[in-house]
Amino acid sequence: MCPGKNSFLHVLAVLFCLTAIPLSAQSQAAFGPSAFDLSGKSVDPLTASGGQVVVLIFVRTNCPVSNRYAPTIQQLSQAFAGKAKFWLIYPDKNESSQTILAHDHDYRYDLPALRDPQHLLVKKANITITPEAAVFAPDGHLVYHGRIDNWFVDFGRKRTVPTTHDLRDAIDAAIAGTPATLPTQQAVGCYVSDLD
Repeated sequence: MCPGKNSFLHVLAVLFCLTAIPLSAQSQAAFGPSAFDLSGKSVDPLTASGGQVVVLIFVRTNCPVSNRYAPTIQQLSQAFAGKAKFWLIYPDKNESSQTILAHDHDYRYDLPALRDPQHLLVKKANITITPEAAVFAPDGHLVYHGRIDNWFVDFGRKRTVPTTHDLRDAIDAAIAGTPATLPTQQAVGCYVSDLD
């Protein structure tokens, strides 16, 4: 005996509900992790960068080391304009869009900023510190994560000028399609784990 119309629709609705969660997880796995722009829209910087090398810079508004690197980050983004797409990533779920906008204004950032409150990008990039950078090849493969340079020796201790330029070298290598000389370098700054 065939089920009635109402029970058939009920079965369809139940099947849809049961499959909705795995489908969204599959979509996220296929397209990469998403963060949110400052208007709340979901954005995957790895697919929204037009096939360029992608550079994610993880920062916090209240991390003094992050803030000291603002001019360097701006200079790097300008030096690689048209060759690499830079994004500022804010992993602190307690930093509102308004706080981030004010921070970006105060530090004269003109890079797109994303909030990563669920740490999806943090995990994808293997980030533990702010400021820390991650470089992805155009195919979405992580090729470098770590410090911007060796300016800071330890928290509160820095050189007069950096003597290595780890992020710049990694971006150059990614653009050339060659492996980074050092695919990871320990960063100095504020621990992301303190935000959990």
